Amino acid sequence: MTDQATTAASTRERLLAAAERLLLTGRYDDVSVRSICAEAGANPAAVHYHFGSKDALVAALLEDRLGPRWANRLKTVTAEHVSVAEVVDAVIEPFVELAADPVGRLHLRLLAQFVLGRHVTQWRQPWFRMDSWVALLPEVDEQESRRRWKLAFDLIITRFGGAGTNGREMSDEAVASLRDFVVAGLTAGKGERN
Repeated sequence: MTDQATTAASTRERLLAAAERLLLTGRYDDVSVRSICAEAGANPAAVHYHFGSKDALVAALLEDRLGPRWANRLKTVTAEHVSVAEVVDAVIEPFVELAADPVGRLHLRLLAQFVLGRHVTQWRQPWFRMDSWVALLPEVDEQESRRRWKLAFDLIITRFGGAGTNGREMSDEAVASLRDFVVAGLTAGKGERN
């Protein structure tokens, strides 16, 4: 790596770390690009140079911090022919792990603020992209699969992101009920629609 590339990587990581510190203690909308750059000791235009926008920076942060937890699980469930219940387990297990850790709970809250706030971004990692999940529901068409997965992820993120837990870990019974509910929603027959 050249000195310029090393400096760029260092600045990028400083921006991610600064954003993480600020966003883990403050609301998404209250943390400005300027405050992130100041916290990182970077040029005021650094976020735009390295990421393009605050949304893209936060997406990169979430992918960097949370993506590895799901990466191997996603590879396993897409490579093998597993049941929808096993796919849901692969999705929920990392949420349970994160919820058991104070910093993990803060990351879940940030994920909820960002995703449920409908911040538009281009996800790079497969776990964060809906296309990775659509084919895992072969009984329904692509459009219906997208709708179901979106609802499933919204529910899971809402429950683990703090909206339904008041910052506390969910009980084993609550996690089991959530899992069963998500599996039922993903596998329900098309049925008739009004």
